[in-house]
Amino acid sequence: MKQQFNVTGMSCAACSAHVEKAVRALPGLQDVQVNLLAGSMTAEYTEGQLSDQEIIQAVIDAGYGASVKGKTAAQQASAADNGQQELKSMQQRIVTSFVFLIVLMYISMGSMVGLPIPSFLSGAENAVNFALTQFLLTIPIVIVNKKYYINGFKTLWHRAPTMDALIAVGSSAALIYGVFVLYQLSWGLGHQDMPRVHQYMHDLYFESAAMILTLVTLGKYFETRAKKKTGEAISKLMDLRPKTAVILRDGTEVTVPIEEVQVGDLVVVRPGQNIPVDGIITEGQAALDEAALTGESIPVEKGVGDTVIAATINKNGFITFRASRVGDQTTLSQIIRLVEEASASKAPIAKLADRVAGVFVPIVLGIALITLIVWLLVGQTFTFALSCAISVLVISCPCALGLATPVAIMVGTGVGAENGVLFQSAEALELLHKVDAVVLDKTGTVTEGHPVVTDLKAFGVSEKELLEIAYTLEQPSEHPLAEAIVTYAKAKQTRSLSISGFEAQTGKGITALIDGHACIAGKAAMLEAQGISASQGSDYGNELAQQGKTPLYFARDGILIGVIGVADVAKPSSKQAIDQFKHLGIDVTLLTGDHRITAQAICDQLGIPHVIAEVLPQDKEREVRRLQSEGKTVAMVGDGINDAPALARADVGIAIGAGTDVAISSADVVLMKSDLMDAVNAIRLSRSVIRNIKENLFWAFIYNCIGIPLAAGVFWIPFALKLSPMFGAAAMSLSSVCVVSNALRLKFFRPLHAEINPQTPAVSMAEATDTRKDESTMEKTIVIEGMMCPHCSGHVHDALCKLSGVQSAEVSHETGKAICTLSEDVANEVLTQAVTDAGYKVVGIE
Repeated sequence: MKQQFNVTGMSCAACSAHVEKAVRALPGLQDVQVNLLAGSMTAEYTEGQLSDQEIIQAVIDAGYGASVKGKTAAQQASAADNGQQELKSMQQRIVTSFVFLIVLMYISMGSMVGLPIPSFLSGAENAVNFALTQFLLTIPIVIVNKKYYINGFKTLWHRAPTMDALIAVGSSAALIYGVFVLYQLSWGLGHQDMPRVHQYMHDLYFESAAMILTLVTLGKYFETRAKKKTGEAISKLMDLRPKTAVILRDGTEVTVPIEEVQVGDLVVVRPGQNIPVDGIITEGQAALDEAALTGESIPVEKGVGDTVIAATINKNGFITFRASRVGDQTTLSQIIRLVEEASASKAPIAKLADRVAGVFVPIVLGIALITLIVWLLVGQTFTFALSCAISVLVISCPCALGLATPVAIMVGTGVGAENGVLFQSAEALELLHKVDAVVLDKTGTVTEGHPVVTDLKAFGVSEKELLEIAYTLEQPSEHPLAEAIVTYAKAKQTRSLSISGFEAQTGKGITALIDGHACIAGKAAMLEAQGISASQGSDYGNELAQQGKTPLYFARDGILIGVIGVADVAKPSSKQAIDQFKHLGIDVTLLTGDHRITAQAICDQLGIPHVIAEVLPQDKEREVRRLQSEGKTVAMVGDGINDAPALARADVGIAIGAGTDVAISSADVVLMKSDLMDAVNAIRLSRSVIRNIKENLFWAFIYNCIGIPLAAGVFWIPFALKLSPMFGAAAMSLSSVCVVSNALRLKFFRPLHAEINPQTPAVSMAEATDTRKDESTMEKTIVIEGMMCPHCSGHVHDALCKLSGVQSAEVSHETGKAICTLSEDVANEVLTQAVTDAGYKVVGIE
């Protein structure tokens, strides 16, 4: 069983390491990962051997707080409120600390820079007043920042010191020494021992203790604010969830909380409203904005039978749909879960930093003690030695090491989610940057996944007549190639003829009587078997076959009347994606079960260097393994179903076009859109994240490698360089802020988008080869605003073709134009009204 927990009280990487160690010692635990950044823990354990309460108790015994992570919107909102309350509390502590610190610094250091000091605080005779006033001003700062002492000494008691322990010990040492000096001054004045008074009067460290606490709190505040930004992607996804839904009960609309929606409920959504749960449309149609989930900026037209996804926005149209997934089962909830789990998981690159952070604080305490002893042994004053030891304690920062990886991982996974790229784990995110070979499935990945008509040629009849016969023959068939012809014919407004005696011969073709004429459709071999010569169209058919297309031959009354070419065409973005893979230095291979000629044609068209064709689904995994044996790090891009073995075998499996099924267990990365460019963006994002992590780790290691020796006074003898505890505290705070700020630069990552030039739709390709024009026809071009997808184009097409005098219309949402072929002059007002009635705006008519 896998369970997520909230963990409170963690302040540095040593904290998270100790919590992880405490939980890992429990019997029945399989794995545990603690995320300092998110204040969370994910534990996998065997039910029956271990329970949630036992895990929580182990965390409490280690000195921290824990609770099962809330899954409801109310619980998550409460957690967010707690985070906001913590920030507000820190603000109050900072204001209070600075008010007293400013006065304290004026009194303690004002005379050094020539500022006037009250007479009762100046001079050796007022040394006790001077020291006692500083002590009293320090006490409020210590009280408002008591959290460091409570947590720090508690972790020392549990023999697992953290950064809070370093701050508590360092500032306590300064305070205790200050109190010791206060007693020395009192003794000196009481016994008229003025040399003692002069010796200790300027050895007070109250301002250092106060400054350490104030600067660390300020640094923590900036760090916390920055860390909140790293989780913005998850917050934005959570904010998308509607709080209520309108459902139909006994024919009446009822508004209910989102938690009460059940599978099977009929949900009503009006324009401008969010889809509350996943479902299937039963009535109406609408354009849905899915940008928040898929990154696709163009609204998608949905109608009866189509799937709708929770948190998408209804831009226009009234729909009713039946709920199919509710609560934690919705696509949005699964996306949030994936992003949270990926953010909470640890990349392999983080293991070194975790090992160092786990022993960092005890080592620093040891170094501080050695620093104190060594300086005393070489003859320096106790004040000098103590100053160096305190500086070591407060400059050492395990936080920078602990935050180096998780902040980059969280920002990276968040940016990916915002652009429709979901990483299942931090390990997948890291591995992806090493990929030097990509294996692509063909159908549905590189190509559209369904056949379309690409070419048409008639012999002895008009193309219109050939298409009418083809449409009539193929309409009763359920074959995918038949579906392509039917779709093409419908788009051309082709009429259906009278048919009888329909007979389909599996793997060969179709025979039927159309208006009393014997008609045949199928392969050339079928026509030859019927004694019909296909030689007239054989050259054309062979040419189509060489291009990877499937030629279908049509005959009427024993005579060949035409050939139609059908193919699964490449997606518009595939060519650019493959070019980008090459630009990234990645070797590309097409892996498909299709015929070698078809596969090679796609490779030639798109520039894919390697192709492995005629491979059975179960053999795809073997081909991936072969590439790995050559020393390559392989990413497999497929649809996540028949490619599951290959996806699981690859170093990184990428499921493309997951749609509403984002929980594909065999994939490491899930792409919400059927766009190969997203696979490119996933690799680019991975490389950016890993580069950022390396920068963070370098800064964290170098900072501590330079800062600790400087604080210990190593450079005092050769260069007279010594670090004040106040500057040490400032540097420590700055180091964590720098690491988090550097990770936030990943939010500026911009995905590449396919640069697709408007092309003639596939349905008009055949016409494009025929340049003949009927002299009696004329054309008008209508410029239209508001068309955003192929469905929009279809609405306008249907509206125009219903008009008397409009012979045909070619409509493109990409160019925003409709080209009407007219058999007679149709008034501009009539054309404008037809488009307006369809819901779009006419800008002009040429």
